[in-house]
Amino acid sequence: MILMQGRGIVGGVVEAPALVTSEPISGFGGIDVAAGTVIEPRHELFGVCFTGKVLVFPGAKGSSGWSGFFQSTRLLGTAPAAMVFTVMTTKAALGAIVTRVPTVVGALPDPVITVRTDDMVRVDGDAGTVVILTRPGDTLSMSEKPAGERGRH
Repeated sequence: MILMQGRGIVGGVVEAPALVTSEPISGFGGIDVAAGTVIEPRHELFGVCFTGKVLVFPGAKGSSGWSGFFQSTRLLGTAPAAMVFTVMTTKAALGAIVTRVPTVVGALPDPVITVRTDDMVRVDGDAGTVVILTRPGDTLSMSEKPAGERGRH
């Protein structure tokens, strides 16, 4: 088990696969709210669906419309299951609040570096924690591995 401790800004607990990007996400014009996908042409997640995933990213970029677009994903049923971001901004915090998904910010070690896409993670917005439960290809959960193998990437 790999534990990252940060600050919860929206409560709740979710376990879901992670979707990780090292690039900030633009809400206004950067996502398709009806499909739950990133549509920013030069973004590394272009065309990738975030619906039902734990979205791990550095933070929000763009206008204050960011929160409105992510709220629309909640209303349309295409929202991420949870959000984990590293840089706290008002637009990212408001976006998480109106999306109403468990959200953790500023966790250490840095989740953008530590978590991999498709890792099964638990986000606990009440405790401010992010835990990697399993990695693709693992036959044992992270907590069942011998101590010397825990945390290996």
